[in-house]
Amino acid sequence: MEFSILSTALLLFFILDPLGNIPLVLTLLKDMDKGRRQRVVIRECLIGLVILVAFLFGGDTFLSVFHLETEAVRIAGGLIFLLIGLKMVFPSADAPLFPADQEPLVVPIALPMIAGPSALATLLVLSHNNPNNQYGLLAALLLAWGVSTIILFSAPLLYRVLRKKGLIALERLMGMLLLILSVQMFIDGVRGVLG
Repeated sequence: MEFSILSTALLLFFILDPLGNIPLVLTLLKDMDKGRRQRVVIRECLIGLVILVAFLFGGDTFLSVFHLETEAVRIAGGLIFLLIGLKMVFPSADAPLFPADQEPLVVPIALPMIAGPSALATLLVLSHNNPNNQYGLLAALLLAWGVSTIILFSAPLLYRVLRKKGLIALERLMGMLLLILSVQMFIDGVRGVLG
């Protein structure tokens, strides 16, 4: 597959799933005043970005240290995306809620909501498969992160506009697209092993 900043940014945006995180962010920060809530969202998004960028540029080293092959990581990444997509389409009714009486620091917004296992696995696969496009990957990451940050920053407004059912519908749609991408990733990995 040919590398594209826009399609890579779209993939990363689906993985970051800011629309699916809006209800959780609102729950975590509901007792804060608007100014403090905005500062917390910006800070946590920046911490998440630092983690993501570090993993993007250190992903290849990670592969070599653990002697992982590209195809194995690609297939595992496809399976992870498949599970995430299934959770987005068929969410659990007993999802845990984080306590909102404290200001979150790093956990749970920066890690794992922004820099979660799926985003780190995606960057690992992308950085290993596109070693000559590191700055293109960085641009795609910054684009996806920027849109995700704007969405999380605007969470109260989006919730008022879309309401709960609108957000659920958008998350289901993102889950379906992620399922399709995960199957393609799995096919590419199997094709690499057999070819």
